[in-house]
Amino acid sequence: MDKQEPRQGTALSLREAAELLVSGSGSLSFHDAEVMLVHAVEHGELNANIKRWATEQWDGSGLPGNINQQETLIEQADLEAWRKGKPAADK
Repeated sequence: MDKQEPRQGTALSLREAAELLVSGSGSLSFHDAEVMLVHAVEHGELNANIKRWATEQWDGSGLPGNINQQETLIEQADLEAWRKGKPAADK
């Protein structure tokens, strides 16, 4: 199994999901990918098991909604469905 391709049916951290988006796009920054995912989660476009930071727990700059990118989980199937539903210009 290729270590860069997660198994089907597995939950990815928001960070891992952002890494997949960046690897599939030549122009998207890692932070922009994280923010895009957070926006989709916050607007009900992408299902996720959300874990939030308390403000005093932040280490550096945080993401919108205080979302913890390491402990927020997104099912790979949900991520792929969301990616397929986006306009081609956003992929």
